[in-house]
Amino acid sequence: MNRIIPHFALVLCLLAFAQIANAQDRSNPDSTRALNIAAPQATLPELVRRVKPSVVSVLTYDAKGEPLINGTGFFVRSGEVVTNMHVIKGAHRVEIHTLDGKGRTYPVAGALAIDDEADLALLKVDLPIDRSRALPMTTALPDEGEQVFVIGNPLRLEGSVSDGIVSAVREVPDLGRIIQVTAPVSHGNSGSPLFNMHGEVIGIVTVKVTNGQNINLALGVSRIAALRGGELMPFDQLTPKKPGNQPEALAEVWYRGGIDSLWLGNYDNALNYFETAANRNPRRPETWIQIGYCKVKQGRNEEAIRAYKRALQLRPSSSEAYNKLGDAYFFAGRFDDAITSYKEAARVQPNEPEAYYNLGLAYLEIGDRESAMVQARRLESIDAELNKKLLAELHR
Repeated sequence: MNRIIPHFALVLCLLAFAQIANAQDRSNPDSTRALNIAAPQATLPELVRRVKPSVVSVLTYDAKGEPLINGTGFFVRSGEVVTNMHVIKGAHRVEIHTLDGKGRTYPVAGALAIDDEADLALLKVDLPIDRSRALPMTTALPDEGEQVFVIGNPLRLEGSVSDGIVSAVREVPDLGRIIQVTAPVSHGNSGSPLFNMHGEVIGIVTVKVTNGQNINLALGVSRIAALRGGELMPFDQLTPKKPGNQPEALAEVWYRGGIDSLWLGNYDNALNYFETAANRNPRRPETWIQIGYCKVKQGRNEEAIRAYKRALQLRPSSSEAYNKLGDAYFFAGRFDDAITSYKEAARVQPNEPEAYYNLGLAYLEIGDRESAMVQARRLESIDAELNKKLLAELHR
């Protein structure tokens, strides 16, 4: 009997400690991570309520105070809103209207930075600090089929929400990643944030029209992250200038036409634009990079190699040109040459994760798994997502 009582007391103590530990786990959100238990994902209505106050309507007016077009924007920092450049082009005055509560209208002082090629503008807004909450952004690319949603102002219907999936992710060299989605967008959605299901911005919507229909596209946020404020520019200074007749100016017009075609994935049409631009101005390395990229997409790898080499003659320090040259060698089955080019890309820009990822894939093609693993280890501290992708290839 004396033995039974201590054992019974020990069991009671263990049960009590287990209950205390469970209570502590429930009160400590980090405990679920330690146990590798995923916290429940927020629902779409919950996410919308959380992020909508950071989205704004962008209103533009001419010199007479007459309304022009409207678009969408969102806070990236306190008092700073990003939108599409084409939304504010030609405007004399710009305002934003917030979507929290009944909404408030605030004047826009001017543009802090513009990126015409990426169709981006960073606006300075005069409003109280507590009225502008920056949205979280992630440069991690979404997977095809991943759920996404958009908040914007299509056809002046402020704060409209649409959702869908990622249908494709493609690249435009010297610009960034383009995310094509099934979520409906219309005029007025230009500048809308594209969200993943964690409430993070993964892109900015830019409405493109082809054959009379909108193509639902967004530019990945990497380009937004590089948009930093400088000297405040009044809107009158942003009025687009008509290109002159100089060869360089005409080449720029053709180059922009090629970029627009790349947004839509029309590589044949883009190549025609870029080759015309190169004829007008053969000294621009970016044009040769675009020509090479289009030719790789057409399977004309040897011609692409010559185009990339031309770009490197003009700009020997271009990590992107070395990376793209490596791709052309890779698709041509010349893996040793591809490895040499990717190594040069990494040498020129040591913190560029794409070079190490490409190196890893090239080493796998020649059966050198040890060297591929070295690239994966390098990616650990540079780009966790690319590291996961390379490890997945290693473990196939």
